[in-house]
Amino acid sequence: MSISPLSRIAASSLVEAGAVIGAHVTVGPFCIISAGVVIGEGTVVGAFSVINGLTTIGRDNHFGQYASVGDVNQDLKYANEPTTLVIGDRNHIGKNSTIHRGTVEGLSTTVIGDDNHFLDSVHIGHDCIVGNGTRIGDNSGLAGHVELDDDAQIGYMCAVHQFCMLGSGVKILDQSAVVQDVPPFVMAGGNHAVPLGVNTQSRAFMALDKDQQDLVHELYERFYNQALSIEEVKRSLKVLESDFPVIGLYDRFFARSARGIVR
Repeated sequence: MSISPLSRIAASSLVEAGAVIGAHVTVGPFCIISAGVVIGEGTVVGAFSVINGLTTIGRDNHFGQYASVGDVNQDLKYANEPTTLVIGDRNHIGKNSTIHRGTVEGLSTTVIGDDNHFLDSVHIGHDCIVGNGTRIGDNSGLAGHVELDDDAQIGYMCAVHQFCMLGSGVKILDQSAVVQDVPPFVMAGGNHAVPLGVNTQSRAFMALDKDQQDLVHELYERFYNQALSIEEVKRSLKVLESDFPVIGLYDRFFARSARGIVR
């Protein structure tokens, strides 16, 4: 066990031998930190939280009270293999949230990047890959093997089906159920979710120059308002790739997409 003398751990909390606690970490009352957990500098763990498994947490994260992090996943085939959970820096995880470690049938890890904001009672299933700067609303959940790219937004009380992929800058409206992949910058909603336009309020979209923003609108038209197949649209992306860097987001999306896109 390695506990920095600059950390603050409530007397009622249990830190098992084999855990590593960095400088300026705060662990609130009645928490359990298991062997194999590494918590980076400046992270705050709220009261009654449990962090276990082979979980590595970066710097300056905040976990609300009653969070369950790195716990056994819900895959019935899981047999306590040494799978992992990796969380980056500056994430805010709301109270009552659950984040599960990976499975050997999947990636053997669940990965969360930097600067994400998960509100209360959010669930992140096993083998999910979450990028940077995403936001997930209260009582929403990602099933296993979901990929959430940078700057994606999910409203409250939403459900994302296993193996779905949500591209960069996507916005899912409140109380929606997503059962297919959502291309970059698409706004979708409903049960089942359908496309509702371009998410022009995305930080990733607003960072584009006007020519690339216009191209995103044009691609939306090709996906949803013209009688073009996905393969035809993908071929047209190749022609544009050298002139517009944003095309790289679409290329990476379609290279991984396997469930078909929302319609």
